[in-house]
Amino acid sequence: MRLEGKVALVTGSSQGIGQGIVVRLAQEGADVVINYRSHPEGAEETLAKVQAAGGRCYMAGCAKSQGYTVKADLGDVNQVRQLVAESIEHFGKLDILVNNAGIEKHAPFWEVTEADYDAVMNVNLKGVFFATQTFVQHLITTKRPGKIINISSVHEELPFPNFTAYCASKGGMKMLTRNLAVELGSLGITINNVAPGAIETPINTKLLNDPQKLGALLHNIPLGRLGQPQDVASVVAFLASSDADYITGSTFFVDGGLLWNYQEQ
Repeated sequence: MRLEGKVALVTGSSQGIGQGIVVRLAQEGADVVINYRSHPEGAEETLAKVQAAGGRCYMAGCAKSQGYTVKADLGDVNQVRQLVAESIEHFGKLDILVNNAGIEKHAPFWEVTEADYDAVMNVNLKGVFFATQTFVQHLITTKRPGKIINISSVHEELPFPNFTAYCASKGGMKMLTRNLAVELGSLGITINNVAPGAIETPINTKLLNDPQKLGALLHNIPLGRLGQPQDVASVVAFLASSDADYITGSTFFVDGGLLWNYQEQ
């Protein structure tokens, strides 16, 4: 129970990697805040899994550990700030912020619309920036250390044709993390990235149902399989714990070796 007594907010935690992270942090003893934008059923499923795992899950606006989730669009700065504020108001504090929410848009570079570019950047980078800022302001006010873990991607390093805005957002996240590691270090606040490769989540349903594309991808992964949400969650749990107190400004790739073996088909 490395996180007993800690409170964690995980953005975009109604499914996939975010859901896996919430469950793992609860298993480690943390109280968790579940955030969703448009998938309340998934948030309730996450809550049920937390309760089944023996963790306690308190939601913003809920006096008891049941039935409430926090709806917030991470592309809207006002909603981002309100999400953090409501979490703090309910618990009295936050110790851990996991910036997990993210989106991608597929299109050749010359066809990317301004609306799609803005949507990706607003959630993947702008939302992360201001969620982190609001969290850090809370830690400064309460004079406490804290942990920030960003869910980045192998594409903070690896080119991904037809996803240029997504890659740019993750590259920006890498530099944000490095810069804040220096700026926040004296405050006792650490910040790190976890960069997943190909993870078996709902966003990859189309890929999973295409044997040819799946086979080509698996050929690029030295470990020969897709990752699972718990593969990412275990690294997040480590970084959120005191075991990682001397680690900041780093990226941890969870990709089965994909980054160093990738060939575009």
